[in-house]
Amino acid sequence: MKITDIICSKSLTGFYNDDQAAIKQGATHDGFTYVGEPVTDKFTSIRQKGEAISIMLLLEDGQVALGDATAVQYSGAGGRDPLFLSEEGIATINEFIKPVLIGKDVSEFKGLAEQIDCMKVNGVKLHTALRYGLTQALLDAAAKVNKITMTEVVRKEYGIELDYHRIPIFAQSGDDRYSNVDKMIIKEVEVMPHALINHVETKLGLNGEILAEYVAWLRGRVMQLRTSHDYNPIFHIDVYGTIGIIFDNNIEKMYNYLTG
Repeated sequence: MKITDIICSKSLTGFYNDDQAAIKQGATHDGFTYVGEPVTDKFTSIRQKGEAISIMLLLEDGQVALGDATAVQYSGAGGRDPLFLSEEGIATINEFIKPVLIGKDVSEFKGLAEQIDCMKVNGVKLHTALRYGLTQALLDAAAKVNKITMTEVVRKEYGIELDYHRIPIFAQSGDDRYSNVDKMIIKEVEVMPHALINHVETKLGLNGEILAEYVAWLRGRVMQLRTSHDYNPIFHIDVYGTIGIIFDNNIEKMYNYLTG
């Protein structure tokens, strides 16, 4: 079964893109937005709508395989690819991807996925959002052609043995790191709460005291609200390098803080 055409539609992500560097430098909240000027390339404001592309692969038999090209909230930070803009992505697909994929047989996934993952345009690999969306669409195409699920395609082509067990769910609180924790405890989320510790003065503390207080509260809240002693969630806190900032990346000081 071959691809006969590729259609792209501009879309939006489920959340927003944030300029992490500007936030770390002191940008403050104003309602749901931030006050200040962006500092990361391609951002026009510190918080802006997340852009995406709905990728549709038209197949010979009339079926349509779908994939969503989308990137992470903190694009352009920590070595990540720059902010993903849908118009740029669509232009790349139309000029460079269509000539490669149209006419390709999609009955198998792995080979085409590796081709997309390794592809370069002007010496640079495709944006991660494009790689994600295109390979997602190729996986959906292989599943539709073989009349099996996408999971079965991956298991078959990568030689993965069956292992039936529950996968722990990781929930993210966002900035509402207190009331959202209550929701997680009520539903007995296995891994939580992320907590979005992305600002030293307001979320970590100049000596880490705000975060230490929050983690103590977190433990106490679980013990207070849980309905079973068997519920002991894993705490996963994202700090976005802020601990390194307050301790000048001194590993011994960071270690003592985290284990103290």
